[in-house]
Amino acid sequence: MPLLGALPSVVELFERQAASTPDRIALVAGDERLTYAALEAAVDRLAARLTAAGAGPGTLVGICAGKSAASVAAMLAVLRTGAAYLPLDPAHPAARIGLVLADSGARLQVTAGEPVTTTVPALRLEEEVPPQRLPAGTGDAEPPAAARVPTVPQDPASPAYVIYTSGSTGRPKGVMVSHRALANLLAGMRELVASTAEDVWLSAASLTFDMSVPEIYLPLVTGGRLVLLDPKAAILGKRLAALIEREGVTHMQATPSGWRVLLHAGFRNPRLTALIGGEALPAALARDLRPRVGRLVNMYGPTEAAVWATSWEVPHEPETISIGDPLPGATIHVVDDRLNPVSEGELAIGGVGVANGYLGRPALTAERFVPDPYGEPGGRLYLTGDIVRRTDAGLEFLRRADTQVKVRGHRVELGEVEAAMEELPGVRQAVAAVSRDALVAFVVGDCPGLRTRLTAVLPAYMVPTRVIPLDSLPLTPNGKIDRRALEEKA
Repeated sequence: MPLLGALPSVVELFERQAASTPDRIALVAGDERLTYAALEAAVDRLAARLTAAGAGPGTLVGICAGKSAASVAAMLAVLRTGAAYLPLDPAHPAARIGLVLADSGARLQVTAGEPVTTTVPALRLEEEVPPQRLPAGTGDAEPPAAARVPTVPQDPASPAYVIYTSGSTGRPKGVMVSHRALANLLAGMRELVASTAEDVWLSAASLTFDMSVPEIYLPLVTGGRLVLLDPKAAILGKRLAALIEREGVTHMQATPSGWRVLLHAGFRNPRLTALIGGEALPAALARDLRPRVGRLVNMYGPTEAAVWATSWEVPHEPETISIGDPLPGATIHVVDDRLNPVSEGELAIGGVGVANGYLGRPALTAERFVPDPYGEPGGRLYLTGDIVRRTDAGLEFLRRADTQVKVRGHRVELGEVEAAMEELPGVRQAVAAVSRDALVAFVVGDCPGLRTRLTAVLPAYMVPTRVIPLDSLPLTPNGKIDRRALEEKA
């Protein structure tokens, strides 16, 4: 699909909206409600402190403040200074957060409490976004005065944010997404789901999960309302359904696992535009969910292509599942290992949404981001590692070409889990696999409390739910680990 042309940055769009509708409620977090004017005032204060602390073009700022109004203000404030931000989850192990901060070269971290490491200067958030509790539907409270901080001009090609994903070598990798890619994503999604100032978006994903990017920014650049949900509460189906009804939510994204939680709670909302992605969409789930919502859109895309690259409007009685057509600004190709077009092969994504590459990983960037023989000179394709097939109904996802899997929507490189296990004393060999949507560990050796030990170095979603001890790992005739035999043992 064609590019959407030159686009204003996220910061510019937010500033225009705050000037146009200062008294409209922009953000809801529990009983806290911030108007556009109040949120912009908080962004101003934070941007001033960030600039004084050294944030600016070419720098990276970590944000480790949980899912909160303060975090949203911090994201916008970092962008206003011309820096890029790095979302961090305070629920992750301190060792993991420290590793990501060190690997990224972040110059500054923004926190809501004590920083997990003292090697990176920290800016505390408490005084920057004071609670503003307003009656629902009103916005007449006067925001605290703030000196206007000029917005640093945004270089469209420079990174807006860096999100770390699981790495096959045991080392997580940071994906750099540009201002241009982010602006194009929001413009394309605005067109896809007709997001307007009358809409209310629910944001349930962790800030370290790139699905959170469009659900946070799209309402704020269109004059809508953003409702934040603690990711831990997303597993409480009845509570989540009640929040959707109470706040009048019109748009929501979730993984297939997340939508199953709501369906189990008896959820039905004919006004809701439901977006589903992060994992392959099972046909049975699509048939169950479609009649319970107003629209159901299947979204596909990796972090390396600015969250979403394709979409498919799910019909009322889907027989087969497609990942659809490219969003505006994206191109898709099914190729063989020489980048020749084929009907079944690896999916390669091109266009303006392709990330700048992996932070500090030039060899890996060159391996996965290759010159685009089908696009503009200088363009690149991202090789997704997903095997797809072209059909009359569109692209059909078949499988991964490597050991990367999705667990509850999170990308997990099995190699990273295995490397963490084999670092533990007593473990001679370890293999990770997925069985019935759960992560399972097969371990040779003696390591009591393996799961507990892994929680000190891996996020919770990467810790196996079961550990199966073995005397030895099964091998194929050519001496490789027989993963199929292991799956049968699970």
